[in-house]
Amino acid sequence: MRYNTETHDQAKAQDYLHYLCTELPNRRTGSAENRAATDFFAATVEQFGFRIERSQFSCIDWNSEGATLEVDGKRTRVHVSPYSAGIDVQAPIIRLASLEELASSELHGRIALLAGELVKEQLMPKNFPFYNPEHHREIIAMLEQKKPAALIAATGKDPQMAGGVYPFPLFEDGDFDIPSVYITDVEGERLAALEGRIASLHIDAARIPSTGFNMIARKGNDKTLRLVFCAHIDAKEGTPGALDNAAGIVTLLLLAERLLDYSGEQAVEIAALNGEDYYAASGEIQYLKSSLGAPGDILLAINIDGAGYKDGRTAYSLYGCSDKLTHQLKTIFSGYPDLVEGPEWYQSDHSLFIQQGIPALAFTSDQFDALWSEIAHTPDDQPHLVSIQKLISLSAALHDIVLNADRFLTEGDR
Repeated sequence: MRYNTETHDQAKAQDYLHYLCTELPNRRTGSAENRAATDFFAATVEQFGFRIERSQFSCIDWNSEGATLEVDGKRTRVHVSPYSAGIDVQAPIIRLASLEELASSELHGRIALLAGELVKEQLMPKNFPFYNPEHHREIIAMLEQKKPAALIAATGKDPQMAGGVYPFPLFEDGDFDIPSVYITDVEGERLAALEGRIASLHIDAARIPSTGFNMIARKGNDKTLRLVFCAHIDAKEGTPGALDNAAGIVTLLLLAERLLDYSGEQAVEIAALNGEDYYAASGEIQYLKSSLGAPGDILLAINIDGAGYKDGRTAYSLYGCSDKLTHQLKTIFSGYPDLVEGPEWYQSDHSLFIQQGIPALAFTSDQFDALWSEIAHTPDDQPHLVSIQKLISLSAALHDIVLNADRFLTEGDR
């Protein structure tokens, strides 16, 4: 039995956060550091008596050394689209600003400069399984049919993009094989004046076949019904991902230690899911295939993403919960003054369960809008933004859910 002191939890949480963000500063899915993070999670929770299932899936890692674009002896600063293939090509530029122009243009052997309505928002990866608008699919299909040599996307500011990235990559898709770069809309207007000129585009990038893992830790005697606690362990390229989402993983590790002596009937699953920030959501798809089971097997799914921000409070939101379950959860949370009910949001792994009709509970920060628009997916998502105390408090609230499960998670709540 461990002595659950505040000092102990603070030291552990600091160590976990430091390791994930400082010693493994790039946890993109498929990378060596991502695999080190999942190994660390598994080794840690095993110490607390959990059984581990290592669920492997195929993915790609990606490496880029940058790109150059030159027209008439003048260089334009370009950014390589994440997961773009490499290329070295000289070809004329053609500008396209609408679906009609795209449909009526001959693109084979040309470098297409995309602007206007074609670049209003990031296009969903062609094989993304959970959300893929028809007009996105139409643009992708038409580009693949017309076979341009390469693409340049001149993008502005999209309020839906995490971190307020400007310019933003129009493509982030390892299944889309046309090489691409992106530039600002301002640079795009300058480049449009050179339409028809020969451009030299060099992209130094490579896709690397790789593997990733979901780590599923289980404890408890019930072999069918279970509580699921999850957080994604991966992070976007170029960010240490402290709030998105090392803080969620730290919370799960604190919960696992609180359950060191747990021997209740209620099955508990603690899952480090991998790939929430990966273009193909491969880890989530793997979980749905291999670990979800029948929808009725999960009494409640609890997801943590973006929790622990030093400002504001931790916000919870409920999805598909019965009145009884809602009442019982709110009763538990009333004992935690740093927890507050927040609005519904769907940009994380709790959506996996919601789509299957499984009751879900999500934790983030009540400063979600600021986190999403200014910090997430950027180099600014650093450990100093995380309140360790809020993570400790959240882990205690999650522990209370487990301890009270046999009283309020009954057959009638499924």
